[in-house]
Amino acid sequence: MSGFKGRMGQDVEKQGHKLPKKHWDDPKEKVPTDRTMVVGGRGGGHGDPANAPGGVAKKRRQRYVEKDGKCNVHHGNVRETYRYLSDIFTTLVDLKWRFNLLVFTLVYTTTWVFFGLIWWLIAYIRGDLDHTDDGNWTPCVNNLNGFVSAFLFSIETETTIGYGYRVITDKCPEGIILLLVQAILGSIVNAFMVGCMFVKISQPKKRAETLMFSHQAVVSMRDGRLCLMFRVGDLRNSHIVEASIRAKLIRSKQTKEGEFIPLNQTDINVGFDTGDDRLFLVSPLIICHEFNEGSPFWEISQAQLAQEEFEIVVILEGMVEATGMTCQARSSYLDSEVLWGQRFTSVLSLEEGFYEVDYDTFHHTYHTPTPPCSARELAELAKKGEEIPLPPPPAPEEAPDSEEEVEVEEENRREEEGGEGDGANVTNGDVNKMDNGDE
Repeated sequence: MSGFKGRMGQDVEKQGHKLPKKHWDDPKEKVPTDRTMVVGGRGGGHGDPANAPGGVAKKRRQRYVEKDGKCNVHHGNVRETYRYLSDIFTTLVDLKWRFNLLVFTLVYTTTWVFFGLIWWLIAYIRGDLDHTDDGNWTPCVNNLNGFVSAFLFSIETETTIGYGYRVITDKCPEGIILLLVQAILGSIVNAFMVGCMFVKISQPKKRAETLMFSHQAVVSMRDGRLCLMFRVGDLRNSHIVEASIRAKLIRSKQTKEGEFIPLNQTDINVGFDTGDDRLFLVSPLIICHEFNEGSPFWEISQAQLAQEEFEIVVILEGMVEATGMTCQARSSYLDSEVLWGQRFTSVLSLEEGFYEVDYDTFHHTYHTPTPPCSARELAELAKKGEEIPLPPPPAPEEAPDSEEEVEVEEENRREEEGGEGDGANVTNGDVNKMDNGDE
């Protein structure tokens, strides 16, 4: 597709037709939203420091999956809309609540009105409406004297209320057949609509709101190997049963034959072969992906990571313990959200008789010495027996001085500025006199 460009997050074919042309041509009007990520690039300009010559120019990065798990994919030019009607149950469940309630009300009202009209037609054809005051006349339905009463009888029949005022007689075979049809059809409507509402109410989408993912992913050493790590946690005391984790690398790719594949998905192994992808999610866990020969990050170093454009999509699945329904939570990490040389702060502490999780530090990381080279280069150095290069540790933050140290520093500062005399400090005027040779 010639409409695609070489980097993920850039325009795709015909995507520009969805917005006015000026919004794509004028960079000043490209306002980042909560669905975009501002990343750095070189540029020049005036006014904005980011657009200054040699500065960093901002451009928009479109996420494939939002932090809250929503997928930024819209289906356009769908002509085979009949496929939605072939699976009408799922279509109704996926509708918004206001439309779902509207359909729920219309279905019941339509069936009541439809069968009420048929009951009225039977009474009209038989002549029951002309003999409402005739005590010797046996109608199809007692006390049915118009369309309103026929509509009420239809509601009583389909909902099996049975007030007892309007009752079908045994002298009306067509009414008996209609009664059977309405009873059967009403049961089908009840099963379909009540089942649809039950499924929609019990959907486990909101359960995913209490599943947490760390804001950033980190790259650091673990057991002598470079690893990509992120943290997951569950805020509820009711657990996710049979929880499992998956991860996908979303990145554009060009094959050897020249075919360009936008948003190509590559599996990231987070413990599938060892079983570490199956989680016992009682407390927050750190999910680890090792940079080995089968990893897409095998040849990526710290410098190359800053130049790459990709997105890591993580998917947590499991069954809700309370309902037994499958729940899925998603999140993603852009390349700018992967921190090299960081490690997650511990959130567990042992209290008296239990473990306590501190979610205030769930997203916190700290610096750890990490080689800036790729995992492949580390493996080559290990084969040669050479020492693994480590970056210099960052300057430690100065701890606040004690009161005695502050007093000593203040006294030394006064001595350096003014010196000590016979009980008096030298003023600026005395210094000027001494410079001029005056006493």
